Amino acid sequence: MDFLSTWQKDFASAEWMNILSSAFDVILVAVVIYQLILLSKRTRAWQIIIGLVVFLLLVFVTERLHLYTLNLLLQWVLPLGPVAIVILFYPELRHMLENMGRGAGWVTMFAGTPKDDVTTVIHSIVKATCKMSERKIGALIVIQREGALDDIAATGTRLDSSVSEELLGSIFNPGSPLHDGAVIVRGTRLMAAGCTLPLSERAHVGTMIHTRHKAALGVAEESDAAVVVVSEETGTISLALEGKLYRGLGEESLTRWLYKVTGVSDKNEDKSDLAKKVNGTIRKARFKLR
Repeated sequence: MDFLSTWQKDFASAEWMNILSSAFDVILVAVVIYQLILLSKRTRAWQIIIGLVVFLLLVFVTERLHLYTLNLLLQWVLPLGPVAIVILFYPELRHMLENMGRGAGWVTMFAGTPKDDVTTVIHSIVKATCKMSERKIGALIVIQREGALDDIAATGTRLDSSVSEELLGSIFNPGSPLHDGAVIVRGTRLMAAGCTLPLSERAHVGTMIHTRHKAALGVAEESDAAVVVVSEETGTISLALEGKLYRGLGEESLTRWLYKVTGVSDKNEDKSDLAKKVNGTIRKARFKLR
């Protein structure tokens, strides 16, 4: 009761600006911690965090159980903690800082590109992907957004050509020398082909998917790029985005995803939404007239 009465007195005597700033400070800290948890759960950082918690528990338990030698060894390791955390969490920290720098992905490579040109690129990618899916031809199409992919493009052959259905089909044709790698699409240009992508380092991914999908996830984990994948074994179309893999896509669903990741609205979808609203208004009017 003394604690509550003291807290009430302090709260009554405090200025409103101090209360609001303190509340805002607590909310910001909670949001940051929540976002860090979400970020770590999508990567191997979650296992590292669990390992750090277990290590700290060992320090506490060995001290309570008077295991002086083991506790002394653990205490020697503690000063190296900050350096170890930076090294272990380097990929996650870099990804978080890149997201902050580009406004959390709101700005894309297609922001200043004419909408008709982006629509042409999307349709070319979708048509080529669907044809390769029917013929079970493996493909990896990396669509750059805000984060630069120059280091990945440097591993392949520079092209800097217009994106077209025919070009994509010829690159991934099994007889082509570039068909085993990935292509990099930057804006409306196909920058490079035959590129080598980093594989995902997630522990549970190994037995679940094939190498082509691991490569797509690896890029999606390290950058904001969107990666279209066609399975050579099944012809299944997938999309890797923000560390997640969306499988079993068709022509319509892939088109919607690409419009979304490029930040361009789908004209057909807009028309269908408008038609639905008009039809709904007409039905309501007819009902009232009856």
